[in-house]
Amino acid sequence: MAVIYDRVALIGLGLIASSMFWAMKRAGVAGEVVGYARSVETRDTARRIGLCDVVCDSAAEAVAGADLVVLCVPVGAMDRVAREIAPALKPGAVLSDVGSVKRAVIEAVGPYVPEDVHFIAAHPLAGTEQSGPEAGFAELFDNRWCLLTPEGADPGETARLRRFWEALGSKVDEMDPDHHDLVLAVTSHTPHLIAYTMVGVADDLGRVTDSEVVNFSAAGFRDFTRIAASDPTMWRDVFLTNKDATLEILGRFTEELFALQRAIRQGDGEHLHAYFTRTRAIRRGIIEAGQDTDVPNFGRNPEKS
Repeated sequence: MAVIYDRVALIGLGLIASSMFWAMKRAGVAGEVVGYARSVETRDTARRIGLCDVVCDSAAEAVAGADLVVLCVPVGAMDRVAREIAPALKPGAVLSDVGSVKRAVIEAVGPYVPEDVHFIAAHPLAGTEQSGPEAGFAELFDNRWCLLTPEGADPGETARLRRFWEALGSKVDEMDPDHHDLVLAVTSHTPHLIAYTMVGVADDLGRVTDSEVVNFSAAGFRDFTRIAASDPTMWRDVFLTNKDATLEILGRFTEELFALQRAIRQGDGEHLHAYFTRTRAIRRGIIEAGQDTDVPNFGRNPEKS
């Protein structure tokens, strides 16, 4: 495949940036990939495993001359990093990100973007519970969505960024930033909060021992623990920056939960059966859309389940 960006700078070298690098190398869409991470340890690890063609010791050095700069840092750090790199951005460059929240990122980064730089916020809907530079792999984005929220950005540069993400394996769509945040509150943010809560309940319930929780975990709780093992800094920032949408969906969840409590208390089997039938159809839709596999234990090795 032809090169789309001659020089790409990745600021932050965790799971997403690492996977982007390996996917770029697989697709051949970047001439050179330069990286920077705030931690010396992370930079040393990146150099050791060959992550990025060049690893720089400052963010400004990394973005100098880059045609595409991608901020792969927690949402809460976006404003600090944008302020730091703004003077070094190349005229005509594209600045993007991979944050799970979009309105807050646009508001944090936007004021620092030079007039001759194209800012196109983005969110690849892909990840694992692992984090760090060694967790990345080229296939992470395959058949997963990447949502662009260009909000008035140059159409030509938006189309170019779309081609870039498609080359990395993603399906790409465009969305209004506020609508993105509401959709993700439903599909990702609130489910994560519920998972954290359920794992916390198990941890606090003194009548169930830690060994019982570990040894007798059924598939549902195991998947909760997988979600709840996600990067704590990233998820703290997600909830603080997508507060309104998360609280709206959490309120709706609480209402549904109360209705189910009432049905269980009153022995209303008809209500429960109808509810579970409706939610089962959503699962079938996810499988039909190719966003999960219809296999036992969500694709885990049965010998390790």
